[in-house]
Amino acid sequence: MYAIVEMAGQQFKVAKDQKVYVHRLQTEEGKKVTFDNVLLLDDGTNVTVGAPAIDGAAVEAKVIKHLRGDKVIVFHKKRRKGYRKKNGHRQSLTEIVIESIVAKGAKKSKVAETRKAAPKTEAAPKTEAAPKAVAAKKDVAPKKVAASKATKADDFKKVEGIGPKIAETLSAAGITTFAELAKAKPARISEIIADVRGNHVTDTWPAQAKMAAEGKWDELKKWQDELDGGKA
Repeated sequence: MYAIVEMAGQQFKVAKDQKVYVHRLQTEEGKKVTFDNVLLLDDGTNVTVGAPAIDGAAVEAKVIKHLRGDKVIVFHKKRRKGYRKKNGHRQSLTEIVIESIVAKGAKKSKVAETRKAAPKTEAAPKTEAAPKAVAAKKDVAPKKVAASKATKADDFKKVEGIGPKIAETLSAAGITTFAELAKAKPARISEIIADVRGNHVTDTWPAQAKMAAEGKWDELKKWQDELDGGKA
């Protein structure tokens, strides 16, 4: 029996007792993790294809250890421009072992449940007093714009591992300053940016943000030279 399942943004063909290396997970070593986005199941007799996922199916695995892959050299060159840039990269990985493949009756992950349970907000019915309320908002609008300009958001791209899309997502969630990011827990940050494509290691982001909030740029730059995508 084997399954094709999506794990940490990648699709794998897995079977029981198989070891798999995936993009780094937030789960601690020795703990179990469940992947419920199963795309295909083959029990040796029947093949079940999801649309896109199979309802009730899941792959249960155990986290063995966290590690880093081999170094990859990325070299950029522009002809006749005198431009050369060489970087090295080591991907943060997690080694897991597949313990079981569940065809039916699997529990949905907490993230999926919260997304489905989130109620849709209905628009409030219009009343006769609505025109007055609009007029009042127009009078107050200039003051609100002035306040928003006064409180400028910090540049989160100065934190190793944060790009423009993640910075935009954090800002939409109400985290706009280094001080606010420093108070956030890595697990909470991972939940906020769960829909941002790619593998993001948030372990050091609060600590980097705290140094930026305190103006310790030299110490932050020295530490960032030792980081790789936000991971030490």
